[in-house]
Amino acid sequence: MAHARAKIGTTDYATTITTGRHELTADEMPSRGGADAGPAPYDLLLASLGACTAITLRMYAARKKWDLKGLDVALHYTRTGKTERIARTLRFDGALDEAQRARLADIAERTPVTLTLKAGLPVVTEIDPPLAAVQHARDVDDRLDEALEESFPASDPPSVTP
Repeated sequence: MAHARAKIGTTDYATTITTGRHELTADEMPSRGGADAGPAPYDLLLASLGACTAITLRMYAARKKWDLKGLDVALHYTRTGKTERIARTLRFDGALDEAQRARLADIAERTPVTLTLKAGLPVVTEIDPPLAAVQHARDVDDRLDEALEESFPASDPPSVTP
């Protein structure tokens, strides 16, 4: 389904993100040691939620043939101690009645990214290549070196044919 790759070099903390044909840069603000070359990670998280909200509500309103001319989704992430929260404010442009606005707000609570964030999501981390594969490759190299040393000892004079 979705995929992305993030690469960082030695420049603190500029990270190149590639997803599909798209590339963007993430960074931290100067107060956190970066150069503000792009959005910070939590800004990208909010951007994802905002985009999903806007796209989903646009699709829903179009299917219902409602007069949604535009939508502004404002998001704000806060952390107080161990409590994290995202506040989302919807501002509709178009001739929508209160029932339509309420329905769109209800749909916003059930967009795919909203549901993923609310449910939590396991993150599985692995090392590529797995450590066992690296160790196996080293073992094979060691055995090959030993076999070569047995077959061609370093003490053997080189054989040169004139």
